[in-house]
Amino acid sequence: MFGIPGKNAVTMTPKAAAQIARLMDTGGHAGLRIGVKKGGCAGMEYTMDYVDEADVNDEVVEQDGARVMIAPMAQMFLFGTEIDYEVSLLESGFKFRNPNVVDACGCGESIKFDESLSTQP
Repeated sequence: MFGIPGKNAVTMTPKAAAQIARLMDTGGHAGLRIGVKKGGCAGMEYTMDYVDEADVNDEVVEQDGARVMIAPMAQMFLFGTEIDYEVSLLESGFKFRNPNVVDACGCGESIKFDESLSTQP
């Protein structure tokens, strides 16, 4: 929908692709749907949910055995995002490096996008 021919809407680091593939195998799911929703102190939050099949309008990105689906309403916000998976002594989880984010809360869980993204036709 908002893609550029020949370019994936999102990319995954090798660590993220391996973790997503592992989650898919463990649960027998077709992939993970990523998106955004209103919430958090900066206004928006990322979402990740298991899915058993892609919706017809989802953008599907496959890389190294991992599959993510992006709902149409989230595509414009996530285009160009790199998904990583980080492990530290205190926490582990997915991290989004998104060029469309203009501000984030201190914990990094909540983000704000450029206002012009939500007003595009």
